[in-house]
Amino acid sequence: MHTVTTTEVFLLAMLIIFTLPYLVWRLGRTEYYAPLVVVQIVAGILLGPGVLGATFPDYYSFVFRPEVVTALNGVAWWAVMMFVWVAGIELDLDEAWKRRRETGVTAGFALFTPLLFGSLAAIVLLQTGDGWAGEKGARWQVIVGIGMACAVTALPILVLLMEKLEILREPIGQRILRYASLDDIAIWGVLALILLDWDRIGRQGAFLLLFGTLTLAIRWLMVRIPERDRWYVGLIWLAAAGLAADWAGLHYMVGAFLAGAVLDAKWFTLKDMDNFRNTILLAVMPVFFLSTGLRTQWDVGGVAVFGAAALLLVAAVVGKLAGIHIAGRILKWEKGEASIIGWLLQTKALIMIIFANILLDKDIITNETFTALLLMAVASTMLTIPVVTPKLKALAGLLKKAG
Repeated sequence: MHTVTTTEVFLLAMLIIFTLPYLVWRLGRTEYYAPLVVVQIVAGILLGPGVLGATFPDYYSFVFRPEVVTALNGVAWWAVMMFVWVAGIELDLDEAWKRRRETGVTAGFALFTPLLFGSLAAIVLLQTGDGWAGEKGARWQVIVGIGMACAVTALPILVLLMEKLEILREPIGQRILRYASLDDIAIWGVLALILLDWDRIGRQGAFLLLFGTLTLAIRWLMVRIPERDRWYVGLIWLAAAGLAADWAGLHYMVGAFLAGAVLDAKWFTLKDMDNFRNTILLAVMPVFFLSTGLRTQWDVGGVAVFGAAALLLVAAVVGKLAGIHIAGRILKWEKGEASIIGWLLQTKALIMIIFANILLDKDIITNETFTALLLMAVASTMLTIPVVTPKLKALAGLLKKAG
């Protein structure tokens, strides 16, 4: 009788990961309201312990046995590190500086207003009882962490959605990328502050000093080697920065983002950058979505988790739209302009899920809070295309407005 090997079970898990979301996306024709990446995230939730594990516990324990989950997590870690690294490279700080008043005002309100709304929502959740704050999370860390999760804009997913809407290369698309890029820097800065560990402050100081020194060296090297070598050297730099950041207690994802942020996008051709990002999304990020789904829990009760998700969704969307409308009044935008920009910037998905994963890794939030944030991210992203599409058709003249 044949004994099923770990390799065979791992490949069975991979077969499920890639087949199920694709069939739902293609046969269900969900592209308008749920792009493939959103379907993959939802599939990860359904395949997790909260749904599949509760409904078919024997099947779940057979496929997602500890050694298989460990292997999947390894693939997921590297996948998301590459993804965040590319997001860091794509930051266009030069253009943001050229239009610093417009970009600063818009990005500032786009970040701090939903941060405030999300923090207030977090306070409400904490008042309802235990189950939302992790064992190692100070009250301020939980509040600011949840608030920032509500404020996050998923820059890579935003790029994909604007490509679908055919506005990515239009002036309005480039404006929105500037706003999101500036917020990306602030988001990772706040995360580093949340993760600041006074027991490891010496290590973290040493990391920042070493990282700054090596950044000068890697930038000096990059301009002196062919582009085909820059990709390989960049991945070495990514692994080193992630390792150093994790050793310092800042989390490997912070190191991955910083490793990309200090590189210039002009060192890589736009086509190659798009191909690399799309290949990551196609080939390995689905494993991250599955590993994320495996962390969803409903122990405090499904109603409570869904209620928390609804509260956070309202805080995230209303906060983002309110902030953008305030910016629009200050900058004297045309009617309807703030609504389009606000709805696009409230896109969550990947970056928020990565952000929430880090908070969960550090035991700042619980699995239940993570699940509520994950549901909020999926819902907010699914709202974007259906809401924005008719607004763009009604205000087509805004597409060419550069600022």
